[in-house]
Amino acid sequence: MDKLGDIDLFVRVIKSQGLAAAGREVGLSPARMTARINGLEERYGVRLLNRTTRQISLTDEGREFYVACERILAEVEQAETSLQRGQTSFSGALRITAPSDLGQQHIAPVLSTFVDKHPSIKPYLYLSDSVTDLIGDGFDLGIRFGTLEDSTLIARKLTSNRRVLCASPNYLKRKGIPVTPEELVHHDCLSMVRMTEPLTTWYFQQKNEKKSIVIKASRASNDGALIRRWAVEGAGIALKSYWDIADDIKAKHLVTIMDNYQHDFNRTGTCHGADLHAIYPNRQFIPQRTIAFINALTSHFTSMASNTL
Repeated sequence: MDKLGDIDLFVRVIKSQGLAAAGREVGLSPARMTARINGLEERYGVRLLNRTTRQISLTDEGREFYVACERILAEVEQAETSLQRGQTSFSGALRITAPSDLGQQHIAPVLSTFVDKHPSIKPYLYLSDSVTDLIGDGFDLGIRFGTLEDSTLIARKLTSNRRVLCASPNYLKRKGIPVTPEELVHHDCLSMVRMTEPLTTWYFQQKNEKKSIVIKASRASNDGALIRRWAVEGAGIALKSYWDIADDIKAKHLVTIMDNYQHDFNRTGTCHGADLHAIYPNRQFIPQRTIAFINALTSHFTSMASNTL
């Protein structure tokens, strides 16, 4: 029983979009390829592919199995490479998803340095302020703010973080500095939009007292990087992650306000948290390149933390 060979064939079928095309790559007839895939499905008792005379598509179980198979093959390739080179060098695909602003400012530079050190890595960085389906979309790693509610994933804290209200000095000079949440209704506020839903209810906590304010958004966007840009340009007040604006604070492009409050978007107040986490699928074998990149991120944020938070 050649399990690894069957896994390789299965991955080839998906990438080639057909049994015949995959069979030509390895010198097997369509009938033999069909028999191998049928045997794979019978072994695990699930249907992995939906097949017609013209096309194939993955079932839900097949999609999850495909992601796992890619990782297995990549680990085998990594092990072979390490043996051949006699040193630690990582290779293979590394698929990462991260929030837009944080991704551009922090994740992308760390990834570039990582790839320079390990040129056989093939990176893909998907930036989105919406929550992506890590397993369904085939990502190795996700970077997220806040606590993790999905128990099928593992979270590793990268660094502490908090959300802050911020604005440019020019805006505050023109409009004044609000000192209570209620005063925000008289200010220009910049609203994030998540999954078409404007996050216009902002939550505040001072000691044990919690309150919420519905802001009137003067501008709105689903891109956190654009919200930060508008704030720097003096368009209004933004609720941002501190890591997103740390450099702007140092450069005095932005200042924080109402620091005697804790802030959040969530209905539970600030209990949800804003600490930065690396998340990855709950599997027994995590690719070493993924672990190495998480370590690189941890080193990056650790080196910066003393100068920011």
